[in-house]
Amino acid sequence: MRASGTFTVSSFVPSDLKPVPEVETRLPMGVATIVKSFEGEITGRSTTLFTAAFDQAAGVGTYVAMEAFEGVVDGREGTFNFVHSAATSGDDRANEFFAIAPSSGTGALTGIRGGGGLAVDEDGRHRIWFDFDFDAAPVDGAQ
Repeated sequence: MRASGTFTVSSFVPSDLKPVPEVETRLPMGVATIVKSFEGEITGRSTTLFTAAFDQAAGVGTYVAMEAFEGVVDGREGTFNFVHSAATSGDDRANEFFAIAPSSGTGALTGIRGGGGLAVDEDGRHRIWFDFDFDAAPVDGAQ
């Protein structure tokens, strides 16, 4: 199954968290928390732990993000976690990864599994999609 939607970032808060000891590299490393709102076949919100090695001026780097989603996907309400990452050399997306965390679903999203993706349109609109299915129901009450 596939569900898609758009999202907006309602909060992006950089953190002072740094590894100890720090290692100096060409790209500065940082951590932030993000809150997103979703519309479409995916509606709700997420909170995100976002890490990046990124040069803002050049638009070059990579990120890894872990999200906790709460809302509705394709008519099913609940929560789950997903992780995504990508790299850019300034005008592209490469080495993309996107996965729903196994066993993280609750409510009608219990047992959700799969992947998905993110895209940013030329006009800056952010799109998301989940390619998903569900674990088989336990047989004879087994867990």
